[in-house]
Amino acid sequence: MRVALFVACYNDLLYPQVGRAVVRLLRRLGQPVEFPPGQTCCGQMHFNTGYREACVPLVQGFVRVFAGYDAVVTPSSSCASMVRHYHATVAREAADAGTDPSLPARVAEVAPRVYELSEFLVDVLGVTDVGARFPHTVAFHPTCHSRRLLGVGDRPERLLAAVDGLTLVDMPHAETCCGFGGTFAVKNADTSVAMGLDKVADVLASGAEVLTASDTSCLMHIGGLLSRRGAPVRVMHMAEILAGPEDGG
Repeated sequence: MRVALFVACYNDLLYPQVGRAVVRLLRRLGQPVEFPPGQTCCGQMHFNTGYREACVPLVQGFVRVFAGYDAVVTPSSSCASMVRHYHATVAREAADAGTDPSLPARVAEVAPRVYELSEFLVDVLGVTDVGARFPHTVAFHPTCHSRRLLGVGDRPERLLAAVDGLTLVDMPHAETCCGFGGTFAVKNADTSVAMGLDKVADVLASGAEVLTASDTSCLMHIGGLLSRRGAPVRVMHMAEILAGPEDGG
């Protein structure tokens, strides 16, 4: 199976260790993975703020770069949902405008093969125990895109529960939004922070040492608020827990 990593902008620019963790994890499971260097933004930010035309070259670039792969794996639920649910919308509008009549067909070929990491591990590779060890108490934040758009269900929790030494604890109101929401956090900063502080209270109530999720954007938001409170809770992407430390220790 020919598999590509779509690292996503947040990870590429701010959390490169997450992309490396995905590669390390998949290789340990015997799955080679490629990193196409021509990949760029999926266009989510542009789409969410109404710049539909600016999305067109990004969608064109995505299908060009990832055409021919059997699967495209990303450690970003929000980016996976953008590709699987909204690239078709951009493509249809581009075709209707006469910009690129062939784009809908190309998107229909590539988009269904894009998987969030837990989907790929559980549904494609058929594993829940990836051979990881992480002797810490962990709370899981189910991000809005992962649950509401992708429908990942309990796949992340099943993967985490199988990690040796990891104690997965319940978090109050786990299903509620953390308040990040991409550009929402910029346009509605006060509301975003208030929602984030509610989430911080829930994290602290769980007693977890580590908070994990499938989106570094949400972890950045919650982690920043935890840090400002001086809370002794680390935030880590799920891929980092499943892959183990980079030095192998």
